[in-house]
Formats: sequence, C-alpha cells, structure tokens
Amino acid sequence: MKKEIINAKNAPAAVGPYVHAIKAGDFLFTSGQLGLDPETGVMVEGVEAQAHLSLKNLGAILSEAGLSYQDVVKTTVFLQDMNDFGTVNAIYADYFKGETPARSCVQVAKLPKGGLVEIEAVAVKSN
Repeated sequence: MKKEIINAKNAPAAVGPYVHAIKAGDFLFTSGQLGLDPETGVMVEGVEAQAHLSLKNLGAILSEAGLSYQDVVKTTVFLQDMNDFGTVNAIYADYFKGETPARSCVQVAKLPKGGLVEIEAVAVKSN
C-alpha cells in the first residue's frame, strides 16, 4: 500500500515531529488539530473559538488531501474539561451534517499549548 504524507498549506504547522496526515490507500489518518491560528501559530482564546479553529484546521487538511468533512468516518475529540462537551458538540454539529462519523470523546489531563480541545479524524474517499 502506498503511503503519502499530507501537510496542508492552510493549517498551522505541527507543534512536534509529526505531519498533518498520512494517506494510506483510500484512507486518510489525521494528526490531532488544536485551535491554533494557521497564520500566527497562536492558540485562540476560549473553547468555542478553539473548537471552530480545530475543525477548520481539520477541514484544511482534508481539502489538501482531496477530501471533505463528508468523507470522515471516525473522529476522536479530546477535551481538557468534559463540562465543555455540550458547547463543543454544538459546534461540531455545524461541520458534520447528514451522515455523521463515528466518534469518541474523552477528557484528558492536558493538551499541547494549553489547548482546551483537540480533534483528529480518519477519512476515506466516498465512492
């Protein structure tokens, strides 16, 4: 199976030794996306703004790979505080419409750069 590295021009640079995504066959596996401004690399303030930017950054990576939110089959949402579940869930619903992907959501002790939310995805090109 051919493996292709995807680094999106419109997503913030990785904050560690990893790539935005790996395309393996028809599948795309993304790294977790934080609420970082892609132009400045600075974390935006508040869980709402971070959730939107995390999902927009994810969208930029999907687009770079020739995919869209509709091609996502699984996401994992990492929250610094599970009390933000309802807020993030409402924002998430703005990006995933119709047939939504499978999803896990967990609370973690800490996220990179003091993030409040991080989202990763697995996508496959729809036929």
